[in-house]
Amino acid sequence: MGGPVITSRGVRERGSRRPLLRTMIGERLRRTRKEQGRTLSDVSLAAQVSVPYLSEVERGRKEASSEILAAICDALWIDLSDLLAGVADDLAGERARGGVVIRLGSAGGARAPSPLRAPGDAQCLLAA
Repeated sequence: MGGPVITSRGVRERGSRRPLLRTMIGERLRRTRKEQGRTLSDVSLAAQVSVPYLSEVERGRKEASSEILAAICDALWIDLSDLLAGVADDLAGERARGGVVIRLGSAGGARAPSPLRAPGDAQCLLAA
C-alpha cells in the first residue's frame, strides 16, 4: 500500500483530509485580492512577481518563499501576520468541521490559557 494521495486541491485522499499550507495561503491571498476588486496583473506588478507565478501561488501549486509572500502582502496592503492569522482561522474552521479544536493549555485538566492581552494577539489552537 502506498502513502496518501495529494489531489490538485492539496488534500489527502486517504485518512484525514489535511489541506496543504500552500493551498490555504493561496486561497486566502486570492480571496483578499478579489475582495479588494483587484486583478492578478495589478497585484503582480505591485509585488514585482509575474502574473503566472502569482496565479500559481493563489492556486496552491507553488510554495512561495517568505520574501515573495511579504511582497504579495505588501501589494495587497495587508500584514504578513494578518495573512497567517487568517490562514490559521481557516485551518481551525476546517478542523472544527471534521474534528475537535482544543486550545493549548486547556487539555488534560491543565489551567485554561490566559486571555489575550490586546486585539490582534496571536492564540495557538490545536486541531485533533
